[in-house]
Amino acid sequence: MVVGAGLGGLATAARLAAAGHAVTVLEQAEQVGGKLGRYERDGHVFDTGPSLVTMPQVYRDLFAATGARLEDQVDLVRLDPAVAYRFADGTRVDVPGTPGAVPDALEQALGNGSGAEWTALMARAEAMWRISEQPFLRTPLRGAATLARLARSPADVATIAPWQTLRGIGERQLSDVRLRMLLDRYATYSGSDPRRAPAVLATVPYAEQAFGSWYVRGGLHRLALAVGERATRAGAVLRTASRVRRVLVEGGRAAGVELDGGERLPADVVVSGVDASGLYGDLLPPDRRTRGPRRDLASATPSLSGVVLLLALRGRTPGLAHHTVFFPDDYDAEFDAVFGTGPLRGSPRPVPDPTVYVSAPDDPALRPDEDSESWFVLVNAPRHDPERGVDWDEPGLADRYAADLLAVLARRGLDVRARLRWCEVRTPADLGRATGSVGGSIYGSSSNGARAAFLRPANASPVPGLFLVGGSAHPGGGLPLVTLSAEIVAGLVGPA
Repeated sequence: MVVGAGLGGLATAARLAAAGHAVTVLEQAEQVGGKLGRYERDGHVFDTGPSLVTMPQVYRDLFAATGARLEDQVDLVRLDPAVAYRFADGTRVDVPGTPGAVPDALEQALGNGSGAEWTALMARAEAMWRISEQPFLRTPLRGAATLARLARSPADVATIAPWQTLRGIGERQLSDVRLRMLLDRYATYSGSDPRRAPAVLATVPYAEQAFGSWYVRGGLHRLALAVGERATRAGAVLRTASRVRRVLVEGGRAAGVELDGGERLPADVVVSGVDASGLYGDLLPPDRRTRGPRRDLASATPSLSGVVLLLALRGRTPGLAHHTVFFPDDYDAEFDAVFGTGPLRGSPRPVPDPTVYVSAPDDPALRPDEDSESWFVLVNAPRHDPERGVDWDEPGLADRYAADLLAVLARRGLDVRARLRWCEVRTPADLGRATGSVGGSIYGSSSNGARAAFLRPANASPVPGLFLVGGSAHPGGGLPLVTLSAEIVAGLVGPA
């Protein structure tokens, strides 16, 4: 039994069904995909979650394990440039999709040895990757034992530098503040603050550049559909509009689930793809065995969330990259607002001058005609927390903030207000309701703090027969790690 048809749940179902298990997948929504969602209106089509595929080898492994070739199921397109950066001082940096060309592009845009500094940082990130990929990203989390494996070599510990933050390694190795901002952004890939996230997150830009940045023609939601098809072809049953009320525990182990309508579905194994906080807080009965995970989740900082604008636009924008990032003048002020730190300690709030991420695929499948565009616009935001933070359901807040964000884009040279057919606003509260993520925290727990990775819930729960998959569990958030979590869980369950 798999609860949740996000990418992690679908990938687990595909692997388990291919291994001979009888698998049923239960999804609360009307469609599969979870955060890898899709929205259509008036011929405009949007991915409502991730807009970039990295580490394609992870998906090749998944499809091969379920009897297919990735490239036969989805049309992957390498992005070049991978991303276009725009800084508050007017500097423009287009990062090439070809790894070897990145240092020259940085040097031409920023000068002062930026290309050589980035090369040196990526060399260290590659060493971090070699040390951590197998024992951490592809292996079940086993608390102190996992840490002990990583600590066997003093040289490896020095390379990983668990005492150092991503901001710290950037300040040590990158002299240009704009280049440090570019590095800091990768903390947000795990919903984190670069001032508190570990230096090992430098492996994220390394992996992105080493393995390429890719787009799925027709939208990334097609990746979820393709994985779902692999599951059903292997014999799995997908049931949408089926909300799970609780996980059944009988005889000391997971024994199935009960749906909202009271239907009870027995199972030898339950794999939960829902937010770990929701699983341990709402779906499981009180149990002394789950005190540890509940305590760790309470100790961890929840990940950031986001506000999304889906913009249906008339006309075309010349020279616009697939992905464009507009940085603010004060990046630290953004993280203070999102996490309620620094001068805003304990008072998170919508960011008045945020980094703005624009995904504008040049894909005919996503627009009603050639004289139109469909943009996904994202800004970092505090999660929905009416009691201690931001109440995103406050009347008028979403619309006011959407207007503010369009004005921010205009100030940064991309004014589309006169071209706007309509704008759909998605807040952290909306994300929480749609996907079950508590407060709309995109990645469950953040990577803030040296111990954050070891506070993340393990794939094997303390309740026998219950496993966790997806971005809120080990090894973390983001499409490739979610897919790796499915591989780990399938290995833990074993063949039928």
